[in-house]
Amino acid sequence: MAAAALEHFLSQTRRIPRSQISSLFLHHRRHFCSNNSPQPPPIQPVSYAPKPKPAADLKPPENALPPPSEDAFSARDLTREDFRYLKDSPMTITPVSYSKRVAPLPEDRVAVEEERVELQTESKTIEANNRAVRRVFRVVEEEKEVPFPTLIKVEKRDGERKVFDLQEAIRQVKANAKRNFDETLEAHVNLGIDRRRSDLGVSGAVVLPHGTGKIVKVAVFADGAAAEEARAAGADIVGADELIEEIRTSGKINFDKCIATHSMMQRVTKIGRILRGLTPNAKKGTVTNNVAAAVQEAKQGLLDFRMKDAIVHVGLGKVSFPEEALQANVGAFVNALLLAKPAGLKKTSKYAGYVNSFHLCSTMGPGFPISIQSLSKAADQYVKLRPQ
Repeated sequence: MAAAALEHFLSQTRRIPRSQISSLFLHHRRHFCSNNSPQPPPIQPVSYAPKPKPAADLKPPENALPPPSEDAFSARDLTREDFRYLKDSPMTITPVSYSKRVAPLPEDRVAVEEERVELQTESKTIEANNRAVRRVFRVVEEEKEVPFPTLIKVEKRDGERKVFDLQEAIRQVKANAKRNFDETLEAHVNLGIDRRRSDLGVSGAVVLPHGTGKIVKVAVFADGAAAEEARAAGADIVGADELIEEIRTSGKINFDKCIATHSMMQRVTKIGRILRGLTPNAKKGTVTNNVAAAVQEAKQGLLDFRMKDAIVHVGLGKVSFPEEALQANVGAFVNALLLAKPAGLKKTSKYAGYVNSFHLCSTMGPGFPISIQSLSKAADQYVKLRPQ
């Protein structure tokens, strides 16, 4: 039996390669050896398959079909059944290439700036041309729409006008009086009075310190001793009933001032429609028994003033007068204007609310507004120097 086993072992060893027999022998020999250190197994050589060539080097066979185009697998050509098999298939990613970004150089920036300036200039030119065209067409359209005839309103400028001091205004009036005759210094006062109220009328009289510059012709209605006083004082016309009858018959007057005594006043009213503004008035000082003083005042420059439409117009002397004389005349008139202020005018101070504006001008010259402060100063100066 042992011989049969040995023979079987030998028959099996013939089938095993020698390398395996040696390793097997060493393995069995380790059991019979006293050395327990294991021996490292031999390194087996490894062989790899050859590296395939890149796809670019491979030539497709002549009978091969062309690769399918991207349009062949568009979503419109695929059915629901096709999507069922293709949903798990790997998707092909198409590479995307972008243009290279280059940082701008200094010379590039200059060119861009010049181009930008040129574009701005061109755009401004185009806008200007468009505005001109629109303006022309707008004018044409407005001319078509405006009926004929039409009233064009004058545009008023809201610029503030310069207000002058009294002395400076008189100098300006003198400088602008360039006519070939001696012009009159005129004052135009705009009052803050309701012209619809007759109880707030303004009227009065004042003797100008330096006169009006005019030759005044005075008529006196008086008889007896009063008539003799009037002739002695320099009256031009003196009479009683005969003078009244002459004026009533002719309807004409040839004098500038009219004075009457209290006894003659009742008869003078018969020709009041002819005398009009020259009718003697006690407020103006032309109805008095002191006829001589009244005639002298009239000859010296008695100035009567009356408001018309809330405006007072008076002449205060000739432009040829000295500046000091004209200032004194203006101060006398302003003082008389304050004395004639209506008592029923409420909510006003001395000037505010009563005198709205005060202008000076020559007969044919421009007007100059005067400050209220300089007018008040001139009036106060006249009151100080006026003889009592």
